[in-house]
Amino acid sequence: MQLMENIRNFCIIAHIDHGKSTLADRLLEFTNTISGKDLQNQVLDDMELERERGITIKSHAIQMAHKFGNKDYKLNLIDTPGHVDFSYEVSRSIAACEGALLIIDATQGIQAQTISNLYLAIDNDLEIIPVLNKMDLENAMPEEVKDQIVDLLGCSRDEIIEASGKTGYGIEKILETIINIIPSPKGNPHAPLQALIFDSVFNSFRGIIAYFRIFNGEIKKGDFVKFVNTGKEYHADEIGVLKLDREEKKILKTGDVGYIISGIKISKEVKVGDTVTHVERPCDKAIEGFEDVKPMVFAGIYPVDTDDYEELRSSIEKLQLNDASLTFVPESSAALGFGFRCGFLGLLHMEIVQERLDREFNMNVITTVPNVSYKVITNKGETIEVHNPSGLPEQKYIDHIEEPYIIAQIISKSNYVGSIMNLCIDKRGTLKNQVYLTSDRVEVTFEMPLGEIVFDFYDKLKSISKGYASFDYYQSGYKPANLVKLDILLNGESVDALSTLIHRDNAYNFGRRMCVKLKELIPRQQFDIAIQAAIGVKIIARETVKALRKDVTAKCYGGDITRKRKLLEKQKKGKKRMRQVGNVQVPQQAFLAVLKLD
Repeated sequence: MQLMENIRNFCIIAHIDHGKSTLADRLLEFTNTISGKDLQNQVLDDMELERERGITIKSHAIQMAHKFGNKDYKLNLIDTPGHVDFSYEVSRSIAACEGALLIIDATQGIQAQTISNLYLAIDNDLEIIPVLNKMDLENAMPEEVKDQIVDLLGCSRDEIIEASGKTGYGIEKILETIINIIPSPKGNPHAPLQALIFDSVFNSFRGIIAYFRIFNGEIKKGDFVKFVNTGKEYHADEIGVLKLDREEKKILKTGDVGYIISGIKISKEVKVGDTVTHVERPCDKAIEGFEDVKPMVFAGIYPVDTDDYEELRSSIEKLQLNDASLTFVPESSAALGFGFRCGFLGLLHMEIVQERLDREFNMNVITTVPNVSYKVITNKGETIEVHNPSGLPEQKYIDHIEEPYIIAQIISKSNYVGSIMNLCIDKRGTLKNQVYLTSDRVEVTFEMPLGEIVFDFYDKLKSISKGYASFDYYQSGYKPANLVKLDILLNGESVDALSTLIHRDNAYNFGRRMCVKLKELIPRQQFDIAIQAAIGVKIIARETVKALRKDVTAKCYGGDITRKRKLLEKQKKGKKRMRQVGNVQVPQQAFLAVLKLD
């Protein structure tokens, strides 16, 4: 019988690439959770894409058994994704724990996401254990990074554990500290069941498997339970704990972390952050902090071959089972045919969805220019949410448009601060704060429109800071903005997939660059093609793709000028007729090139 005081629930907080998954591997190996034959690098990152990019996309949970001081302890590691786009998942994982390992790379020091996730942990009153990882590397700077940690946490230098995920140095000390410092779960075993869902995964045979942590009460196999926020009721067909594979149990008690399978097939019925309780004896209130995840970036996804539309629909539906934060609605475009308008948590999320569609479902897709959702206030005072420039009402009905703003935190070396500030100000940012973390590391905080960072902000930030700057953001609300709809016209016909909502000050410059780029990409026809950028009825930029011409006067050698003129007039009439019936195809590279305008 396992006592509640012998359970420890903890998570790991770290920036991308600070060695979180490798350190987790060592913990699993040291506690003999994995045998030698199952050992592979980054055991918890089981998606091929996660291994390749070295990032955690889906959070995982695993239970370790460890004997310390003649007692058997149960250690539940609730892994968290490290990237800013998945911060809601991180916040729920943190809510299921009593402590956190703060892992910091000894070669790089503190980065932006470490700080934002650390604040989440401190808000939840978690015990923080600082760990200095990658001590085996020659370019480690332990003393400098320890100074940064002491400044950030206010702990003493002795509390910082030196470790190396690669060699296994310091792992024993980490386990000892987890047992000594992290408190055991609190809760009433005799109260009504109250458990927090912090993650869910889809299994094609069993349906959706929800991972939960019990705060009060207990759950037995076969119990009739309900999910508070969705109001759905199910039988607990199977419950158990998460070792390397699922291990079935008859009963789970207060403080335990486990899974529940109840044959759910629809991903919308299981929401991260929801509360599980018994139908007959429900808890008084749900666990706080639940919210519906709201997409921040929208883009159209269209099949390259229009016959693949249904296949794309089933691929996105299957993907949504594994990734509940992806939203989509069907839409059609005159230039691209039928497709879907998808909502993503951020740019990395969008990139990963595209990549997974390609790898897991072999879907070849075109993605339109990403944009954010705007609030349009009409003259009558109604508010309309617009995700797509083509959904914008006519200018005469619009009172004003509001766009989402974010607070961006950027941490970088101090010699790049000038160029980073220029970049943020160019993107309509206003400086809020600037703090020197150490003599050569500075944190700048900007308030800026989300629409400005979805395009190419991150790439530019990395290139001007030579890869050093780390970037983190969270949404801060909506503000009125001077936005206009920029249309691209080919021979007077608007191409809806290329239209964008853009700030009036940037419209001329952007329209001009679009026209120049399209002139390079659109193949020449037998007639002139006018490429125009327009705001409403006003044309702000134009380029012309010249017609291919045949030299019809070549056979006239001598004689009167009127013979040549007659031939040229005849050719001119033919070109005019062709222009009336000819239509212009926009090649696919054009859509991709617009995404990469620099």
